Amino acid sequence: MTPPFGGVFVARTEVLSADDLKRAIWRMAHEIIERNQGLDNVVLIGLQTGGVWLAVLLGEALEEIDGNHPPVGSLDVALYRDDIGLRPVMPEAVTDIPVDLDNRTVVLVDDVLFTGRTIRAALDAIADFGRPRSVQLAVMVDRGHRELPIRPDYIGKNLPTRRDEAVDVHQNGVDLGEMQK
Repeated sequence: MTPPFGGVFVARTEVLSADDLKRAIWRMAHEIIERNQGLDNVVLIGLQTGGVWLAVLLGEALEEIDGNHPPVGSLDVALYRDDIGLRPVMPEAVTDIPVDLDNRTVVLVDDVLFTGRTIRAALDAIADFGRPRSVQLAVMVDRGHRELPIRPDYIGKNLPTRRDEAVDVHQNGVDLGEMQK
């Protein structure tokens, strides 16, 4: 079972510093350019809320490296989740898809990959906006515990965790800790 949401995050360990986070974004940007042989028809879509600011930073890094800035959008998958009814679900923020997704390479960007259910919801949501040529996944932290066959293409940090631990990705780095009520 996925741990319940709520409570206060209490950090125990800094896993990545702000500089480590920047290096991970820089490396992931290089990998995106290499895998796609440039940025033609690449679109970054950050998942609300943790993936949006990472998508923006990734877009800036891609522009600095390649000279091109791919379109960057945001996607709220709250209403596509498979746990509606199990816990309160409220849309968190605006979905903004800046371009037509047909025949484009969509890079979904999120902060933490855990069970894979948010990514499954994102794939359902993306289908409502077009038919991409391909969908790739970039996450800052892959913590394991997958419940669905989802695998990221670009990973900032593999971080095996216990199910009861929590991971917080923020602009000053990545912390590992617990949720306390």
